[in-house]
Amino acid sequence: MRAVNSFHSLLQHPHIPSDCKRYRDLLFISFFNSLSANPRATLLFLKNPLFKSYRKYSSEGIGVRMAAYKLVLIRHGESCWNQENRFCGWFDADLSETGEQEAKRGGQALKDAGYEFDICYTSVLKRAIRTLWFVLDSIDQMWLPVHRTWRLNERHYGGLTGLNKAETAAKHGEAQVKIWRRSFDIPPPPMDEEHAYYQNISKDRRYADLTEDQLPSCESLKDTIARALPYWNEVIVPQIKEGKRILIAAHGNSLRGIVKHLEGMSEEAIMELNLPTGIPIVYELDKNLKPLGPMQFLGDEETVKKAMEAVAAQGKAKK
Repeated sequence: MRAVNSFHSLLQHPHIPSDCKRYRDLLFISFFNSLSANPRATLLFLKNPLFKSYRKYSSEGIGVRMAAYKLVLIRHGESCWNQENRFCGWFDADLSETGEQEAKRGGQALKDAGYEFDICYTSVLKRAIRTLWFVLDSIDQMWLPVHRTWRLNERHYGGLTGLNKAETAAKHGEAQVKIWRRSFDIPPPPMDEEHAYYQNISKDRRYADLTEDQLPSCESLKDTIARALPYWNEVIVPQIKEGKRILIAAHGNSLRGIVKHLEGMSEEAIMELNLPTGIPIVYELDKNLKPLGPMQFLGDEETVKKAMEAVAAQGKAKK
């Protein structure tokens, strides 16, 4: 209520001319966005008579794009192979102890902010599935339906799978490893039948229904996006438009594909984006599923910054 009254006081401020509607519109948008991380506060604001009275200040020219939907993404917590700085891809590494704690903290952040969901989506890899379990346990919504799909898997790192990133950088150079890790359309070397993890991955029965064209031996980010977006467009988007509250627990590269699509990011920009592990990412979307602003992290700024820096440093040789 104090926040609502503060907004009303701003509208009535004597230094803002009564006919300065555009400025009042911008004040409203800024104030409403500041409430967005707290659904309960937002609901109280929308129910308050002062919100309805705002309409007399709203100009026809600017309008106010209200959030029609919210989408929450979370990258899985640190895996055992993340901890060992190894290329993981489609190898089914589990969460490390640190990763479990990250997932629990992510769930607690969602609980503290009052988030509730209707449907969850994840990959068929246990580090993402288990992250989702910890989150749902934290928010006491373990009963929610969960849909698992290989299309949300991490990027397939092909012949690099299992290799230590720093050692590979020392051998081939950091620039080459960055190309393999972060170039948009250049895949790493393919995984052949002699690879140590070929049988473990390519012959796993969870992929038995995939056609030869669908089962990759390696993937670029472009390839990853190409197999993730059909699932986004054909399965997830219709649920969002029906008003379902969606939580997606997946991987750095499959989530980057969704982010690139939502924000219309360039190939160069998405290559530099580092998504932190275990920190919920919130998007407010308009009725056309266009973001009303940049992604929001449910975590303190310093924690998010350190997590991003840790991800960025993974492909560098040890000094």
